[in-house]
Amino acid sequence: MHTPSFASYMELIERGDWQGVGEIMLSSARVLAGAGADFLICPDNTIHQALPFVESRSPRPWLHIAEVVAATAAERGFRRLAITGTRWLVESEVYPEKLAARGIACLRPNAEEREEINRIIMDELTYGIFKHEAVATFQRIIGRLKTEGCDAVVLGCTEIPLLMNDTNSPLPTLDSTRLLARAALRRATRGTAANIAP
Repeated sequence: MHTPSFASYMELIERGDWQGVGEIMLSSARVLAGAGADFLICPDNTIHQALPFVESRSPRPWLHIAEVVAATAAERGFRRLAITGTRWLVESEVYPEKLAARGIACLRPNAEEREEINRIIMDELTYGIFKHEAVATFQRIIGRLKTEGCDAVVLGCTEIPLLMNDTNSPLPTLDSTRLLARAALRRATRGTAANIAP
């Protein structure tokens, strides 16, 4: 594991410098490759926006979080996903591109909803603050997207599953971080007797 400063990432993200974000990712990739990693993962959905800047120069292949989610959604028969996450992720093409490649449509929260979700993530969840009002906000937004035809919701941020899961969400959830971890474990143990649930 190699984890550069969150502040270093956020300074670049706030400026929209995705190439700079990619350079931090590439630096981590080199450290991890030097430590013996066979492949790389990043549990942060948002910074996947920078991956296209570095994939061709990366010393090891990356397991893309949105591809893992898209594969799981396809396996489970979902056809239209609601996307939740930071505003940078939701406004990007990280998920739409990977979902479209599998014939899956998606809907994003509207601008006001994106800002409120982003505020909850950045001002509350990243500081360990959990409020009933935040759960209610997610339920309202996910419920609205359900009325628009979504049949599942992507929890596209590491912190969202701290609030939302299948027991309190109006839609079935796709926990991107958990799905990525399981996919990485399957890949790392490929060819062994390990039996890892999807």
